[in-house]
Amino acid sequence: MSDHTTRGWPKPSIYDVAKHAGVSHMTVSRVLNDHPNIRESTRERVLQAIEEMQYTRSSIARALATRKAMRIGVLVDSPVQWGPNSTLRAIESAARSFGYAVSAFSISDDDELPIATGITDLVAQGIDALCVIAPRASALDLLREQSANMPTLVIKSEPDPHVHTVAVDQGAGARLAVSHLIDLGHTAIAHVAGPLDWYDARAREQAWRETLTGAGLPVPASIIGDWTSDHGYEVGRSGQLDDYTAVFAANDQMALGIIHGLAERGIRVPDDMSVVGFDDLPDSRHFLPPLTTVRQDFAALGTLALQLLIGAIDGEERAVHDVIEPELIIRGSTAALTR
Repeated sequence: MSDHTTRGWPKPSIYDVAKHAGVSHMTVSRVLNDHPNIRESTRERVLQAIEEMQYTRSSIARALATRKAMRIGVLVDSPVQWGPNSTLRAIESAARSFGYAVSAFSISDDDELPIATGITDLVAQGIDALCVIAPRASALDLLREQSANMPTLVIKSEPDPHVHTVAVDQGAGARLAVSHLIDLGHTAIAHVAGPLDWYDARAREQAWRETLTGAGLPVPASIIGDWTSDHGYEVGRSGQLDDYTAVFAANDQMALGIIHGLAERGIRVPDDMSVVGFDDLPDSRHFLPPLTTVRQDFAALGTLALQLLIGAIDGEERAVHDVIEPELIIRGSTAALTR
């Protein structure tokens, strides 16, 4: 078995297959196209190399025709969180539908590997373009220094003059959530935000603030969280929400914790407090009560990201920014104000 397989390296290019078989890349092409003037021993050697290196004939043929590796590198910051993880899976699915493979490199909060290491690792695998799922501002600052010569797309809400950007419209989602609470008659609406180094948390917090201001309602200080249900639980049981009739949580996990913490204090949702989340986790419909939340269409996000990346590979130099519209899902955790 080849070193490529045993070491977990990515699928090789047409030239790697040719080198492994000891022939030219044109010979590999002739074998793939059943050219008659090929010695049987040579044909068998090339086919054996293809099999050993676990590379499909269609991928080799396409790479030969386009001079592309047909591979996207994806750098993922904070992969354990729902948003980055779901985005990665959506990009992998979309890449397959476009005929591309994906190589991913993850960096977690406690990872000592720098972003430069991740980019170097991905580039060494022969990628055609780089997709960066960088929810934190600190990660993107480092990225700008490393990827100048590579077609690059970043998953984030704000446009960037230097790279392609695409995201679910976080601000629009937060406006849907807060407007829903206002329409139900709530005028004292708290916000439990995510870490404000995260672009998504920042966009949701800003939209909450602007929506309240636009409605002529007071804007209290937001409560800064860490995305976890444990933090939401502490907020719910601490009394920090006692001056409010509704709360917009920046994600469903914190909303779950809030509901739990409130329940321990005898505060009923939605009778005494309406709660809205963000993300529409698969389990959100089974919370008690089922959670009103904002749904992000990650499948559409992955498809749009791949379309922009392929455009960048094909020479699109103008930085493009596009967004996917979110959807408000109304369930049992919100109700009209009765007091």
